Amino acid sequence: MIRRLMAFVLLAWLGGFVWFAGVLPQPNLAAKGDAVVVPTGSGGRISRGLDLLRSGAVERMLVTGVDASVKEKEFEAEYRVEPQLMECCITLGYIAVDTRGNALETADWVATHKHGSLVLVTADWHMRRAALELAAQLPPGIVIVRDAVRSQASLWTFFLEYNKFLVAYVVAPFR
Repeated sequence: MIRRLMAFVLLAWLGGFVWFAGVLPQPNLAAKGDAVVVPTGSGGRISRGLDLLRSGAVERMLVTGVDASVKEKEFEAEYRVEPQLMECCITLGYIAVDTRGNALETADWVATHKHGSLVLVTADWHMRRAALELAAQLPPGIVIVRDAVRSQASLWTFFLEYNKFLVAYVVAPFR
């Protein structure tokens, strides 16, 4: 009986892993919202967030999880951001150090700015957990539009992220 249960759990985990790694969230070319939230991490995220801001699909941008050593002028130079755009519309968040921290930092920022909808821009492999953590921290009624950035993640990255996602999924109702 115990062997069958263990085999079932292993097969369920394996099937979930195949789904997780094989059916990735996709870019959303029609993404629109009040603001865009971009957790720092793998390449392409900040550029995609800036594209949404510059195109008028969103009005404001939060980059969450920025290293404390990064200065606004360095960010402007690195991403070729116009000073007036930086001043009016971009917030660099320095508090978060992980995905849950990104969600908490975002929830505080949303409460301050009274946004009703967010575009979440993150890597395809990170999207499910980032959206789950964010939804757990935001008040009811805030719309989260997912816009995944394609990546070239390793099997090890998928393995780690899948297990983190499972833990977050199990723990989410208790937060």
